[in-house]
Amino acid sequence: MDTITLVNLILCIIIVVLGCVGFKRAKDKWPLYIAISFGLFGLSHLLTLLGFKDTLTAFLIGIRTVAYLLVIYTVYLVAFRK
Repeated sequence: MDTITLVNLILCIIIVVLGCVGFKRAKDKWPLYIAISFGLFGLSHLLTLLGFKDTLTAFLIGIRTVAYLLVIYTVYLVAFRK
């Protein structure tokens, strides 16, 4: 088992939980966006750990691209909030 990918998956799960709690407490959407992004990263790590890295390469690239774009959008929202 790939230790780095496993650690990444665990950290993603923690960030998803904290993002959901932050969304519930703050009533702001940005923690939820971060949670969704890291949920997507976590999904890609899980699929990699399950051995689908080679067969789902294009799909994994798509998932990670969407996740990164959502993080970029979220940072933009927070940084340029009025």
